[in-house]
Amino acid sequence: MQKNIKPCYYSEYLQLDKLLDAQHPESKKYGKEAHDEMLFIMVHQAYELWFKQILHEVNAILPVLSQRSVPEKELSTINLRLERIHKIQEVMVDQIDILETMTPLDFLDFRDYLIPASGFQSIQFKEIEIILGLKSEFRINFDKESFYSRLNEVDRTHLMALEEAPSLYDAVENWLARMPFLEFGDFNFWEQYQASVKSMLDHDEETLKEADYLSDGEKRFQLNDLNNTRANFAALFDKEKYQEMKQQGVFRMSQEATLSAIFINLYREQPMLTAPFRLLQALVELDVNFTLWRSRHVDMVMRMIGNKIGTGGSSGHDYLRQTTMNNKFFRDLMNITTFLIPRSALPELPKEVIDAMSFGK
Repeated sequence: MQKNIKPCYYSEYLQLDKLLDAQHPESKKYGKEAHDEMLFIMVHQAYELWFKQILHEVNAILPVLSQRSVPEKELSTINLRLERIHKIQEVMVDQIDILETMTPLDFLDFRDYLIPASGFQSIQFKEIEIILGLKSEFRINFDKESFYSRLNEVDRTHLMALEEAPSLYDAVENWLARMPFLEFGDFNFWEQYQASVKSMLDHDEETLKEADYLSDGEKRFQLNDLNNTRANFAALFDKEKYQEMKQQGVFRMSQEATLSAIFINLYREQPMLTAPFRLLQALVELDVNFTLWRSRHVDMVMRMIGNKIGTGGSSGHDYLRQTTMNNKFFRDLMNITTFLIPRSALPELPKEVIDAMSFGK
């Protein structure tokens, strides 16, 4: 690192003159300033700063994970950056506690001055959603229709261009599809895996049929679920069926990527798969944390405005609840647990495969 040739002054480095002069309550323009509007502004400005840092981390991860071959060292760096995002998300959730010190009546003192401004217009959060992989075709219907409609032309053009660029989801899917452990020479791992799955599901079916504590209706319901699980397992190894279920929205990732993710989860103790497993878990946690943040936000909105229309014209609480439940980035990775089998039923890997996944071999 080169030595600085000019002294660095704290307030200049942080540009505090600009930062501390960026809070201008709307209520003050119309007479009496609403005391809690300052808190409202500062909490949302803090969110935008955290959004900027999240984008900084994801934009550093994306080109690395998009490489044809991702070295172990760089996977570790990616995991550290994702862990940093997790910590930021924890702070984002905690900030809601601060905002909730404002009562609904306090909010009503200035709410009408904010129309039609809305968190829906946060360009950085929309950037986060797009770059993580939540593009227009994967949004709920209202979100598809209104995602761009309330933005100015400059922001709309910027985000539409971003939709055309590869996302972190794309990079993860391609990285998984390139994993070298899908073929094992003469050893047919997936054939043995399917045999183990059949044995497991057959056992589950017998257990359900013999369950005296279940009514006939409950048995039919659970057996129907079990048959759906069989169909999902079968689709893993049937290209046409898998593609059909992709079109139905059951799967989003490619067949190859899904199989790789399953294999990584099943054999995560193998040294070569430890970092990939941590990466997949970190992506799931990132998704869970955003869902938690959205959920806390929904509860806060309900507490503040009830069923009123949001300042941006959305259906307020109902709209936010729908996006919380449906706007997920890595749903396929969260659903991988459907396809896991007990360690005791795992096919034993040949020595040459284990050696290939061990350091120093």
